[in-house]
Amino acid sequence: QLQLVVSGGGLVQPGGSLRLSCVASGLTLADLNIGWFRQAPGKEREGVSCSHVDDTTYYPDSVKGRFSISRDNAKNTVWLQMNSLTPEDTGTYFCGARKNVVSAQTMCLFTSHVLDYWAPGTQVTVSS
Repeated sequence: QLQLVVSGGGLVQPGGSLRLSCVASGLTLADLNIGWFRQAPGKEREGVSCSHVDDTTYYPDSVKGRFSISRDNAKNTVWLQMNSLTPEDTGTYFCGARKNVVSAQTMCLFTSHVLDYWAPGTQVTVSS
């Protein structure tokens, strides 16, 4: 069975940190481009951290310097480390994978609705 499973969401105060994990089964992450996406109520789905198979990464300005994506292909796991969280980071976060993408930037900007594999999201709420 091919699936991705996300965990690690929750409630955190502004300025706090969270780490999300995405574990793949039945898939080989080393062959896939991976992205973390989020959706907040009333907002468009947004790619927040993406990793290409060539080991390059992309972060939009909204999270650059605060979020970090990493992967351990041997463990078939991808993480999203989120620091200095603000209420604007509140949303449902999910990970997705796609086989053929030209760059990490393309993965984040253009593939959120055309993923080959994706996991149900986890809620991240940043509030005092």
